[in-house]
Amino acid sequence: MSQEKKRSPLRGLMLFVLGGLVGANATYYLMSRGGQAARAPVVVASPNASTGMSPGEVAQQPRETPPILPAPVASMRGTPPATTWPPSSATALLIPVQGVAVSELSDTFTDTRSAGRSHDAIDIMAPDGTPVLAVADGHVEKLFTSKLGGLTIYEFNADNTLAYYYAHLQRYADGLAEQQTVKRGQLIGYVGSTGDASPEAPHLHFAITVLGPEKKWWQGEAVNPYPQLGGTPH
Repeated sequence: MSQEKKRSPLRGLMLFVLGGLVGANATYYLMSRGGQAARAPVVVASPNASTGMSPGEVAQQPRETPPILPAPVASMRGTPPATTWPPSSATALLIPVQGVAVSELSDTFTDTRSAGRSHDAIDIMAPDGTPVLAVADGHVEKLFTSKLGGLTIYEFNADNTLAYYYAHLQRYADGLAEQQTVKRGQLIGYVGSTGDASPEAPHLHFAITVLGPEKKWWQGEAVNPYPQLGGTPH
């Protein structure tokens, strides 16, 4: 028997063992690669309309997020915010007739007038020529003369939500003009009896209205001035 033939069984055995080792390594390698593939991030091959990702981007694993609650609705569209009324005592209006105390005021807001009219104001009695003062900061929106009110002033407050109406004036303060800024306590006129007021009972007719969105000086929702001047409603 030749030397080559003597080696054949040994070579076969070695090849068998080597083949087994290679096969085991290959199996382990494929299994480990399969586990990594299962855990690997997904690579986007083409643009995705729902995610907006480009090819080659790595899709991150989604995270659990808390539900988003809807925000509270502040107001209905087109509905203006309600005017806060009445103002707090810290912003109580100044009595518009100089020298008149709260105890001298009368609540005549609900009184009726000729032709079934509602008074919608209070009358502050005082002698002719008594100074009339601005009840709050604001500006003179309109100086007007009417048959009923006589010589009048319409003052808008600082944020144009309220109108203050002074009527039956004897005359205006010197230099008073429309759109002029006025301060609380500033002299704006004098008590009189013009319009339909009796000359025997001079007084200031004082009214407050809540202005609408159009800010018309002759329109608004009337509110009782008496408690806003410090009076206690009955």
